[in-house]
Amino acid sequence: MQPGKAHFIGIAGKGMSAVALLLREQGWQITGSDEGFYPPVSNYLEEAGVVFSSGYKAENIPADADIIVIGKNAKLVPESNTEVKAALESGKKIVSFPDILEGLTKEKETIVVVGSYGKSTTTALLTWCLKATGKDPSYFVGEITKGLAHHAQLGSGDVFVLEGDEYPSSNTDATPKFLHYNAKNVLLTSATHDHVNIYPTHEDYLRPFQQLVASLPTDGTLVVNGDEQYARTLAEKYTGTVVFYGSGTTNEWHPANIAYGEITTFDLIHNKERVATFSTTLLGEHNIENIVGAAAMLLTKGLLTVEECVASVASFQGVKRRLELLTKDSLVPVLEGFGSSYEKARSAIEATRLHFKDRRLLVVFEPHTFSWRNRGSAHWYDSVFNGAELVYIYEPAKQGAGTHEQLSQNEIVERVRATGIQVTAITNPAETLSLLQKELTNDDVVLLLTSGDLDGLIEGIPALVEHHFPTAQ
Repeated sequence: MQPGKAHFIGIAGKGMSAVALLLREQGWQITGSDEGFYPPVSNYLEEAGVVFSSGYKAENIPADADIIVIGKNAKLVPESNTEVKAALESGKKIVSFPDILEGLTKEKETIVVVGSYGKSTTTALLTWCLKATGKDPSYFVGEITKGLAHHAQLGSGDVFVLEGDEYPSSNTDATPKFLHYNAKNVLLTSATHDHVNIYPTHEDYLRPFQQLVASLPTDGTLVVNGDEQYARTLAEKYTGTVVFYGSGTTNEWHPANIAYGEITTFDLIHNKERVATFSTTLLGEHNIENIVGAAAMLLTKGLLTVEECVASVASFQGVKRRLELLTKDSLVPVLEGFGSSYEKARSAIEATRLHFKDRRLLVVFEPHTFSWRNRGSAHWYDSVFNGAELVYIYEPAKQGAGTHEQLSQNEIVERVRATGIQVTAITNPAETLSLLQKELTNDDVVLLLTSGDLDGLIEGIPALVEHHFPTAQ
C-alpha cells in the first residue's frame, strides 16, 4: 500500500494509535479524532506529527483522505456518531486497524501472542529481548512498555511481534483481530472463557482460537501453556511444531528452584536439562510463566542465544499497569494491577501476597468491564479476593446493552462479604481517599485493580500515601 492520507476515527485507543504510528513511519499523512486525548498516547501522536481533534464531527474527515480507519467500541456506530455516519456515506475506503496490520505483516516472520491473559507482558517481553540484542523487530503491543519509545514500531529485522486479540476487528467486521495478522508462529498463553458480551459460551470463545490454529502453516511453531487444559486441547489439531511450557514439570519448558524477592531468580528447564538461571524484577508466579513462554519461543526458533535471552530478560522492566509500583518514597507500597478478568485479578492478588507476605493487603477494585458486572460471572466474587484483608468496591458504571441485567454495587459487596473478607462500598474519589487515610498503617500494601481509571484514584491514592507515609519521617 503506497503512502497516502489516512483518517482514524477513535485514534486515542491503544491499538488505533499504534497503527497510526506505523503508517506515519511509512510516510502516510495521518489525521484522527476521539473523545479525549491523554498522555502518553497524546504525546506519541504529537511527536509523530499526527493532527487530531477532540470530539466526533463529520467535518473532521479530510476531503482528500484515501482511507478511513474506524475503531471498535460502542460509540463508533452511525446511529449515534455523526463522523462515523459521514465516513460510511463518503464512498471512501473503510478499513479496521487489523486490516492495516494484515498488509504490514505479509512479508514478515510473525510471532503472534494470544490468549485470555498474559498477552501484553509476553508480547512486550519478546519485543524487548529482540530489540535489546540488536535484532530490530517490528512490533505491536497493546499496552505501554517501559523502556520502549512507543507501543508499535516498524523495524528492519525479519520478525514482527504482535499482541493478538480475539475481539472482533470492528463494528462492521466480526473477524477476530488476530486472524488478520498472517500468523506463522503463535504463543498461546490460555483459552479461559473471556469477553462474555461477545462470546456468551466457552464454545463460542474457543472458536476463534480453533480458526487461528487451523490457519497456521505447517512450518510454523505453536508454543502453548501446557498447564491450561483448553490451550493444550487446541494444540492437538496442529500438525507443525508444538512446544509446551508452563509451571508444571510435565511441560518440556518449565521453571525450577524459584527464589522470590526484589529480584526473583529461577532455573529454566528444557526436557529435564537445566538451560540457565534467569533473574527478573517482575512480580508473581504468572510472570515467571510469561518469561518461560517467551524464552521457549525465542530459543526454539533460534532467534537468540541462551546468554542473550538471560541478559535481556534481566533488563526487562515490564508493562505499565501490570503490577506497576506507583509509589516511590513511601513506607506503604501502592501497586496497580490490570483487573479486566478473574484470572488477571487473581494473578495480581497472588503476586502481591507472595512478595508482600508480611503486610496487610488492601484492594481497591473497580468492576470496569462488562464481565465483572455480568450476573453470569457473579461466582467470581466468591474467591477472587482470597488473600486480601480489606476490599473496597468502587461503584460500577452500568453501560451497554442489558444494563438491568448487570450486578449492582450492593450485590457485589454482599457476595464478597459472604466470603468472610472485610469489604466496603465506595462511590467517589473524595470518600475513598478519606477512608484510606483513616485506615492505612505503615504495615499495609495497597493494590489497585481496574481496567479503567478509577475516577483519577490511580494518581490520587499514591499521592495520598506518599504524603501521609513518607519514607523519611
